[in-house]
Amino acid sequence: MSKVPFVTKEQIEEIVKTYPTPFHIYDEKGIRENAEAVKEAFAWNKGFKEYFAVKANANPSLINILRECGCGCDCSSLTELMLSNAMGVAGEDIMFSSNETPAEEYEYANKIGAIINLDDFTHIEYLEKTIGKLPETLSCRYNPGGVFTISNGIMDNPGDAKYGFTTEQLFEGFKILKEKGVRNFGIHAFLASNTVTNDYYPILARQLFEVAVQLQKETGVNITFINLSGGVGIPYQPDQEGNDIHVIGEGVRKVFEEVLVPAGMGDIALYTEMGRFMMGPYGHLVTTAIHEKHTHKEYIGCDACAVNLMRPAIYGAYHHITVLGKEEETCDHKYDVVGSLCENCDKFAIDRMLPEIEIGDRLVIHDTGAHGFSMGYNYNGKLKSAELLLKEDGSVQLIRRAETPKDYFATLDCFDIYQKLDLN
Repeated sequence: MSKVPFVTKEQIEEIVKTYPTPFHIYDEKGIRENAEAVKEAFAWNKGFKEYFAVKANANPSLINILRECGCGCDCSSLTELMLSNAMGVAGEDIMFSSNETPAEEYEYANKIGAIINLDDFTHIEYLEKTIGKLPETLSCRYNPGGVFTISNGIMDNPGDAKYGFTTEQLFEGFKILKEKGVRNFGIHAFLASNTVTNDYYPILARQLFEVAVQLQKETGVNITFINLSGGVGIPYQPDQEGNDIHVIGEGVRKVFEEVLVPAGMGDIALYTEMGRFMMGPYGHLVTTAIHEKHTHKEYIGCDACAVNLMRPAIYGAYHHITVLGKEEETCDHKYDVVGSLCENCDKFAIDRMLPEIEIGDRLVIHDTGAHGFSMGYNYNGKLKSAELLLKEDGSVQLIRRAETPKDYFATLDCFDIYQKLDLN
């Protein structure tokens, strides 16, 4: 099996006449179709809403596509809140899920009417001191501890995660919040990352639904929504079978009807806050082979580097690579595909079997639509790339220009040096 790019060599050769590599390019058609599929999969739940995880990709043009499909925004910082608010995302269409949160961020979230998702028991008092009267609607993040395992062997370790209330804290916290005037409650949990299985959401849902029933029984609170968060992954490997969001939605529906409906809680709204699943497959990093090196190994040097895509460098993540124009050729050459940073981990692929690569070949690095550009940085003085949108009609739109040296130096508080820089 292989992954098929959503752009052809001919398209890219035309694009680079205006926008040189490297750049990220996104597929509008794919984004819209996927967002509609998510909405359809949970249409059985009257209050369902997907809150797109802005941290995965904070480009307003892409977020607006999702907004047109009915999505809200899940924010984790002040600037993400500011961006969402400036785009016209209003009030409870914003979920604010952060941790170790500065007071000014809670203040701003409250000011714009976002739903605040508290990460820690101590933040109840902290929030009250910060904003005064608590809002009528609040959510709390739940961490049951232990090791979370699902049927296909995927596991994560909530007990070692810095996030969320313990079970005891959650029950006590809801009682305190009710006494302080909170009327509408939400529960949120994120227990495993990038799961490629249709089982994750239904298993997580059962755990959260059972806790919700017990919470309502013991505390008398009005639970209005349950946020299944993210964690639904994508098949980075070409031989992986991806998630079927309709199967996932049906699995959650069955658990909903088994647990919540008999408890008289069938009016609870379900929320999700996916980033990777919503955007990941619909982005490519396009780069050009500019060097080849023959030493102890065979290397292909690209004009992109880890500042454009950190995931392979920081945790060895696999991203498939297509050599445009050579899709049908035999993968009989073993390469390390690398960037130019002064770090040996700056490698997009290690010992990867690919067709023979020549200088000037265009490489598509797949699945960069989430946690690609958004994780970029400026190490070695490298500048962030442009972002392009392949529109449904086949045209290409610049949705973020590439950084320039002027951008990089703009924050320097050394005016005499700034004046001497050649920024033309």
